[in-house]
Amino acid sequence: MKAIFICHPRCTTCKKAEKFLESKGADFIKRDITKDNPTKEELIAWQKVSGLDIRKLFNTSGNLYREMGLKDKLDGMSFDEKIELLSTDGLLVKRPILLLGEKVLVGFNEKVWSEALNDGTSL
Repeated sequence: MKAIFICHPRCTTCKKAEKFLESKGADFIKRDITKDNPTKEELIAWQKVSGLDIRKLFNTSGNLYREMGLKDKLDGMSFDEKIELLSTDGLLVKRPILLLGEKVLVGFNEKVWSEALNDGTSL
């Protein structure tokens, strides 16, 4: 099974992560988050598998996040409201995301990604 690499083509961190995957000889499918936005069901599944707080799935450095004033609004929102919001626009979702078998890696951290690739999970 191929890994799925979810990214924004113009994001410099995503470009760095993609080069990293290529340098490791990883076999992956690339998914543009701006054209193929994650669904509510996908987001819920990724949050559960990753174990991350739902807030960690938000792209807090993005313009849309700031324009919407989400820093001050998220605390007053329910889990379902946050998922609904994330599912409306891929630019709100932190990226890149790597779906690697039963693992979900959110945001690029070379050490974490390297460990995930080297723990016996084949790409």
